[in-house]
Amino acid sequence: MVSGRKITRLGLLIGALCMHAWAVAATDEYSVISAKEKVGSLLANVDGSTVDITYEVSNNGRGPKVREQLTLNDAGIPTQWTIKGKSLFGGAVDEQFTWQRGAAQWRAQDGKGSARMSQPKLYITNDGSPWSYGLYARMLLKAKDRTLDVAPSGSLRLEELQKTHVGDVPVTAYAITGANLSPEILLLAADGSLFAKLDSREVLVRKGFESKVEQLQTLERNLRVTRLKDMQQRLAHRFDTPLRIRNVRVYDPQAEQLSDVVSVVAYRNRISSVSVEPAGVKAPADEVVIDGNGGTLLAGLHDMHSHNSDESGLFYLAAGVTTVRDLGNDNALLLDLTQRIDRGELPGPRIVRAGLIEGRSSYSARIGRIPETLPEAIEIVRWYSDHGYRQMKIYNSFNPDWVAPVATEAHRLGMRVSGHVPAFMSPDRAIRDGYDEINHINQLVLGWLIGPQEDTRTTLRLTAMGERAATLDLNSEKVRNTIALMKERKTALDTTMVILERLLASRAGKVQAGDAPYLDHMPIGYQRYRKRSFVDFKNHAEDEAYLISVEKQLELMKMLYAEGIQMLPGTDDTTGFTVHRELELYQKAGIPAARVLRMATYDCEKYLGFEQSLGSIQAGKLADFILLPGDPTKDVSAVRQIRLVIKDGLLYFPSEIYEALGIKPFAAAAVLSGPTS
Repeated sequence: MVSGRKITRLGLLIGALCMHAWAVAATDEYSVISAKEKVGSLLANVDGSTVDITYEVSNNGRGPKVREQLTLNDAGIPTQWTIKGKSLFGGAVDEQFTWQRGAAQWRAQDGKGSARMSQPKLYITNDGSPWSYGLYARMLLKAKDRTLDVAPSGSLRLEELQKTHVGDVPVTAYAITGANLSPEILLLAADGSLFAKLDSREVLVRKGFESKVEQLQTLERNLRVTRLKDMQQRLAHRFDTPLRIRNVRVYDPQAEQLSDVVSVVAYRNRISSVSVEPAGVKAPADEVVIDGNGGTLLAGLHDMHSHNSDESGLFYLAAGVTTVRDLGNDNALLLDLTQRIDRGELPGPRIVRAGLIEGRSSYSARIGRIPETLPEAIEIVRWYSDHGYRQMKIYNSFNPDWVAPVATEAHRLGMRVSGHVPAFMSPDRAIRDGYDEINHINQLVLGWLIGPQEDTRTTLRLTAMGERAATLDLNSEKVRNTIALMKERKTALDTTMVILERLLASRAGKVQAGDAPYLDHMPIGYQRYRKRSFVDFKNHAEDEAYLISVEKQLELMKMLYAEGIQMLPGTDDTTGFTVHRELELYQKAGIPAARVLRMATYDCEKYLGFEQSLGSIQAGKLADFILLPGDPTKDVSAVRQIRLVIKDGLLYFPSEIYEALGIKPFAAAAVLSGPTS
């Protein structure tokens, strides 16, 4: 079997006996695999104390392309590390860490800094390749308690998960925490070299073992599920007695205002009553009681554009999001994840599934299904319907001529149709051919900006939102015609404005307004990742145009709201924090906060067809709601301070979830009294 690591057996023995494994020369070659297809590669040349890395990925029309050079000391810790190239969406990368004579200096997209340190600390990169995690793991294995303070700040911890074999190669699975929001799972070979870095969507694996990716993803999934099952047992509070929340004001989405002070009682997963309590009345002895301290009780929030993973559930619940719509995923993973969440085995929101269908091209997304013929596409629609998917999502490379027949079949089966606007197709044609909804505000706007032969499968779908969108006349005939068509056909827009703001307004070294309220609570790697620019600006004028474009999209949202176009708040993200920012952007666009709350709760459930059971706090409805101390009808930013979340009768304290995830909490937990179980 080909190993991809060209090194002699004598060298392996020497490496195992020495304090570090850098006394010999070696070449590590890896493939990046997504949906069983190779989408990238990594080549690492190790020659004594120097390492030279080339890392390139091209997946869904984007991907990082960087060159790294490291110099290691006798302990194997980098004293110099340079990274140059392009990041995920083409932003320029020019990162450097240097330690010499007791002083360290670094610069990257998130800024620059320096510190005195008698010995070099392990440096956490901003734009490094996955190879770095093998290095981190080797250093952590030698550290006390397998924990190290790192530069620029924070600490990493290594946990051994499982010993196993991939083919005939013995490997050990480890989790590294402290760098990012979720643990990074990797496999080390017996000589300490990186064998694979595991993720549900992309796997980096040693060359020659590409056929083992399915086995590796199953391993990764099992390791994460085991961890999350344990967390669910610790964090989900179950009550077999009534739960009474006193002294709260309930948001009424019909009136778009708060009620007088009431008590809300839930029993198991249903709301029993919402009523004004007589003064001085004691709660029954068998009830669990929470004093809401005059706060607001609000139906659970929604993310109408998610791509769920096993670990996204905890982040959503902590952010008060109790229902999400998944708009494209690995189908086997999503079906299994939904079932596990529904029976309470794993933490997470309710998931409404949309099935992604894509076309074959060099830009294809590696999730969902890719038909080769129109009859196969029709069969895929039927498969999704038979498996309980409520919507079809069409993607960038799909054949425009297939949209109408696919939409007709989906509608026959009672499914909605949404999507990106396929390349070389206009939004107007997509709507006429059967789209009930357009995903992403930029997918709508691109129809007014580009020519018929321009390819939106590339990063043009982002870069065209710069100067072109900044000068767009929203009163032009082409804009008015599309909006009139949307009104006529009752076409909705899944905005994901937050992700567009993040891409267009990202600037190296700066914290965006949407990230400022929470970022300093996060692990260092995530903090650094958010202080970056995703695009490369040619000049100051282009820089300014991107910022003007953000304001233009907010102006468009206000215009769509005034025209009665249904907008669905979504994020294209999984952290929950971006749901809060999405709602803030709706208010910033000029939509009253009280209406934004309705759009984020009841209106979503009505759109999904579940308003009889969810979306408002009423007796008989399912118990999905959140408690927060402020008044979100005045300022939706109040939703950032959530004290408790109840989803399907299970109670979660965001403060407990965040502590378990290594994140500093944002609000104190509500206090329980009475019997508990």
